[in-house]
Amino acid sequence: MSKRLQMYVLGGLVLLLAYVYFRNTSNVPGLPGADAASQKFVPLNVEEPELRLDLLAQLKKLEYAGSHRNIFSAVAPPPPPTPAQIYAQSHQYPTVNRPPPDPPLVIPGSLFGYAAMSQSGKRVAFFLEGDDVLVVEEGGTFMNRFRLTKIGNDSAQVQEISTGKTATVAMVQPAEGGPSAVNQ
Repeated sequence: MSKRLQMYVLGGLVLLLAYVYFRNTSNVPGLPGADAASQKFVPLNVEEPELRLDLLAQLKKLEYAGSHRNIFSAVAPPPPPTPAQIYAQSHQYPTVNRPPPDPPLVIPGSLFGYAAMSQSGKRVAFFLEGDDVLVVEEGGTFMNRFRLTKIGNDSAQVQEISTGKTATVAMVQPAEGGPSAVNQ
């Protein structure tokens, strides 16, 4: 394409752009791009526009008389109670709800052994709490809230000092690499 032909094509495109621009702009006042149909709108002739308070008062007096059911539930509501059921409910004796039983006492440590002291004959229990080994003799306290009351051959009786609850802690085998493992 020669340079002269390119200039003619460029000039033609500029003229086409100017024609399209001026053709789409209008001299109509108002919103740009508004069509002729919106200019034919004629508002209604309302002589005295005011709020109808008498109609609002009538609406407030109306009460909903529907079924009062949950529209989000697919299950039908129960039927209304019969007069016999209403009478039975009104003549029931009141019941006293008992509090739930106390939860069992949980000892955070585990018993993994015991020994008898040769001089005094007292038994000593070994408790494992995390990585700590607690050595507690019979009648002694540990973890600032438990008292060791009795040591048996395979269990120990522990009492919580603040509440007086007792629990039996069974002896367990320590895990590999625990306190009974020999460090080499």
